[in-house]
Amino acid sequence: MQAIAQNWPLGILIVSVIIFLETGLVLLPFLPGDSLLFATGSFLGLSHLSPVVPFAMVCLAAILGDQLNFRLGASGIGNYILRKDWIKPAVLRKTHDFYDQYGAITIVIGRFIPVVRTIAPFVAGLTRMQPQRFTLLNALGGTAWTGILLFSGYWLCHINWIKNHFSLLSLSVVIVSVLPVILHLLTQFKKQVF
Repeated sequence: MQAIAQNWPLGILIVSVIIFLETGLVLLPFLPGDSLLFATGSFLGLSHLSPVVPFAMVCLAAILGDQLNFRLGASGIGNYILRKDWIKPAVLRKTHDFYDQYGAITIVIGRFIPVVRTIAPFVAGLTRMQPQRFTLLNALGGTAWTGILLFSGYWLCHINWIKNHFSLLSLSVVIVSVLPVILHLLTQFKKQVF
């Protein structure tokens, strides 16, 4: 975040690259997208910089990242995974059916859930979701995700309590983002054990 404070164009470029990598490469779901967007918005607000250009940059990075991830799933990489039977045909059929029924929600709302936002576009490509449909949903989800988090940080940073507890708030954003995944995993674990 020091890069943003000292040289905001370079800082926003670095943030955009991180967002692109998190959303574009299925192997990097551990990158801190939610907290990074909120913190970026806060730094912009505290520095009295306009959030418009940074929003456009990170939004474009998020959308392009998901497009790359979708293309990887639909490409030879996805075909290689299928040929190697790393995903059982029955699981792939269930996933395809799931995407037919809940694909829109998964692509748009999944943006707000770490790991899901990285894996969902790859699986959408793997299950051959219609590219035009994916692109529209990707644009909606990417715009909502980056906009809500970046502008929340931008507007909320002026509240004294938030200024004084910024680290705690950033940690809370990460916890709230990861909580649905943890709850789902615990539910699945209970079903298997009991």
